[in-house]
Parts: sequence; C-alpha cells; structure tokens
Amino acid sequence: SPEKVVHLAAQAGVRYSIKHPYAYLDANLTGFLNILELCRHNRVDGLIYASSSSVYGANANIPFSMDDKTDRPISLYGATKKANELMAYSYSHLYGLNTTGLRYFTVYGPWGRPDMAMFIFTDKILKGESIPVYNHGNMKRDFTYIDDIIAGTRSAMDNNYPCEVFNLGNHKSENLMDMIGIIEKNLDAKATIDFQPMQPGDVPESFADIDKSTELLDYIPTTDINEGIPRFTTWYKEYHKTH
Repeated sequence: SPEKVVHLAAQAGVRYSIKHPYAYLDANLTGFLNILELCRHNRVDGLIYASSSSVYGANANIPFSMDDKTDRPISLYGATKKANELMAYSYSHLYGLNTTGLRYFTVYGPWGRPDMAMFIFTDKILKGESIPVYNHGNMKRDFTYIDDIIAGTRSAMDNNYPCEVFNLGNHKSENLMDMIGIIEKNLDAKATIDFQPMQPGDVPESFADIDKSTELLDYIPTTDINEGIPRFTTWYKEYHKTH
C-alpha cells in the first residue's frame, strides 16, 4: 500500500470545459472520488492533490488571498477544482485522511502542457503563424516555473497537514505582452498577433498571495519569467529539433 498519494491528474483548462463539460465531470469529480476512496481503504497517510487558481473565479481582490471567497467560479473547470477541495475536506473530517490541496498558478516550463499559452505561442511563432491574444492583450498572469511548483509540492508531501489548501504561485502578476516579448527575443522571431476579445470563463488577471505557503511550507519561488521563459524556449527548440 502507498504511504502517500500525489494526485495531479485531471481534465485541465478553462476553454475546453466550455465545449466538453462531461470530460470534467468524469475525470475531476468521479476520478477524484475514486482516489479518495482508494486512499481511505488503503489507509494512506496523506493525499496531496492539484487544485487551481481557477477556483477564485472573477475575484476582484488582488492578489488572490486564501481568505478570499471561492464560491463563485466562472468556469466549470474552476467549479470542479473547488469541488475537489470540498470533497477532500469531507474525507479528512469523516475518515481522518490527511489532505493538502495546492492551487497552482499558470505553471510553465519544459514538458509543459501543449494547451497552455506559452507552448502555443512558441509553436506558432516558430511556424510563422499568427498567435491568438485574448482581451486585446490586456491580460496578466502569475507565471510559475515548474521547479518552484515541484519544491512547493514536495514540501506539502513532507509536512502532510491534516487538512489544508495553499496557493502556489510566483507572487508576481506579469503582463501577457511582456511574456510574448521575451519569447520573441529568445526565438529571434517576431510574433504576428491576432487580438481577440475575452473568452468565456477566462479572467483578466491572476496573482497569488503566498504568505500562508511561505509560513507553513517554507515556499519561496526563485524563478521569474526572464529566467524561466528562456529555459522553456531552449527546451522546446531542442525537443522539437527546430534549430
């Protein structure tokens, strides 16, 4: 029997949830319930699972604090992740299962998800295709490099609190156009930008308050986008043999 379980699998993404809601029901609710039940029956010491910054919905408070309400998600994806936190709480209460939810903020880096903006932009710029930029470029994100996410997740495993939820972000809100500029510089190529309106379920800004994570997980992110994006683009070119 496993001592601890780290559950990072899910049907992810805000926009995909608009057109494929049942995929989120199956993976994020039924799938998560299966994990909880297996942890309970195998007397697992602790479950560490991925939540998301999407639980904050259209939260007007910046940065997003652990004290902010998260009962008004504006995407089904965010709703399923909030449901995961509530389900974990109930299992902690009923069965004494230690659970820690981690609200990840726009994770990027080598081996990242191909549906994320940084991956899509890099791919299309290298192919000479236009890139879709929503809300006419007026977007800000708390881009968090994978190494920092790993460090925070590892600390959650080691601390194994009875029932907690934490923000894991970079504690910086970066302009999307600045991110594109860094990609252009590192690819030595100019992007053709297709400005589009805001997409349903999306938010104009994300920004993690990490005070609780710093205090209880000793979480201190160290990689900003000027260092992290070049690492990603270097990996991308090597992996896809574009140079």
